[in-house]
Amino acid sequence: MQTIRSVKKMQAVAWKIAAGKMKSALVPTMGALHDGHLTLIKRARKAADIVIVSVFVNPAQFGPKEDFKRYPRDEKGDLKKIKKAGGNIVFMPKAVEIYPADYETYVSVEKMSGVLEGVVRPGHFRGVTTIVSKLFNITRPDVAVFGMKDYQQAIVIKKMTRDMGYPVEIIIAPTVREEDGLAMSSRNRYLDEIGRWEAVCLFYALRTAQEMVKAGIFDTRLITREMQAVILATSPSAQIDYIAFTDKETLTTVKKVVKNTVCSLAVRLHGVRLIDNMKLK
Repeated sequence: MQTIRSVKKMQAVAWKIAAGKMKSALVPTMGALHDGHLTLIKRARKAADIVIVSVFVNPAQFGPKEDFKRYPRDEKGDLKKIKKAGGNIVFMPKAVEIYPADYETYVSVEKMSGVLEGVVRPGHFRGVTTIVSKLFNITRPDVAVFGMKDYQQAIVIKKMTRDMGYPVEIIIAPTVREEDGLAMSSRNRYLDEIGRWEAVCLFYALRTAQEMVKAGIFDTRLITREMQAVILATSPSAQIDYIAFTDKETLTTVKKVVKNTVCSLAVRLHGVRLIDNMKLK
């Protein structure tokens, strides 16, 4: 496994891969890898000859009061995990390599970036689409793999890829969960013992929504009410940022659950903000 920290060197290696007519896959990450990330790497191995994993805590997608400085970092652990999962190249640039002092160019998907997470975290998706666009230009992948856990992010990137004409296939892999249903996330490390126990309320709420739809209840107002009750019953101090029902591909809000409806939610508990989602029909 090769570790690359220079943009120019990564570009040169990417050119050689393309010249050798080998298919490459990119798995973009911010490090602090868990089994969910490793599943994405393994999925990428099935789609390409060479798997490139980027590890970069992207400052452009964090707001001024968010957790950029304390975001978990574990370079040595990440490298071991990537190698074990079958990664071939790890691209670990420093921030100055990606954003030099005079940097001022950004990529934005206007409409899709302004809903759900975009309301609570203004500017977040501009940072996401900018870094992914730069990674596509630097690594030249044929395929890029993202997780359904960050559903809106994956859909925004898919739209950006299409709009910008990148010849990259976007694969969205299923959410990987702990045994009790909690979606795997690097931010789960922030949770204390009580917070970790209560965090499963997101999964309980989504499962409640799924069961209501199976029972023939499609009114999102009724489903939302039950989801809120489930969350607060498990974690009385929880703060619900949003519970939303949208079309899987367009992120358009729906009032009744129909085919391809995804329920997304964001909840703050014990000082930690977690997101999750589930396709309902």
